Amino acid sequence: MGSDVLVSQIIHYFQTDSSQYWLYVWQHIYLSGITLVIAMAIALPLGYIGSRIKTVAAFCTAFSQVLRIIPSLALLFLLIPFIGTGMTPALIALVVLALPPLLINTILGFNEVSPLYKEVGTALGMSRQQLRRQIEIPLALPYILNGIKLALVEIIASATLATYIGAGGLGTLIFTGLGLYDMTYVVIGGVSVAILALLSMAGFDFLIRRARRYDEASYSI
Repeated sequence: MGSDVLVSQIIHYFQTDSSQYWLYVWQHIYLSGITLVIAMAIALPLGYIGSRIKTVAAFCTAFSQVLRIIPSLALLFLLIPFIGTGMTPALIALVVLALPPLLINTILGFNEVSPLYKEVGTALGMSRQQLRRQIEIPLALPYILNGIKLALVEIIASATLATYIGAGGLGTLIFTGLGLYDMTYVVIGGVSVAILALLSMAGFDFLIRRARRYDEASYSI
């Protein structure tokens, strides 16, 4: 298929099926967003606890290493006999895949907070809650945001496989194109997933830079 023909077919698709395309985009974003929220609700508190208790940190590190070697497609198929198909197994599989970067970066972020800042805060009469809210969390935030960024990119990329179990999303276009030997659908789906991932990375990189500048301005000693 020539490039001119491919471009014309892509244009034709958007002219005739744009509503279907945006439905796939919404499904992909919705699945990714819910996954990220659930993974953060699990990983951020556990990561904070791990930064304070070495045995928890060791468990989180070992757990994350195990999760990283499990292929996302294999995990999806392993869940089918127990949960069936649809949104629920896709959510579980994606949450599991998102946990390692969130856990590791949260633990790293809190561990990187210099004891000097805590000593200064304690000398100023701060309570433990104030130390956590005003010193520990702001200083750990760039690392936490980096973990969220890595997790979200992993989720967006892996969510394409959720099509296999009926969860929808942009993977529908990719696998439809592969099944029909039609590169039009593959290109539209693949480029759309790449754009979502790149936008997520750019957005979080901006937030990380802002958080670091704020830390440098506020906590320079």
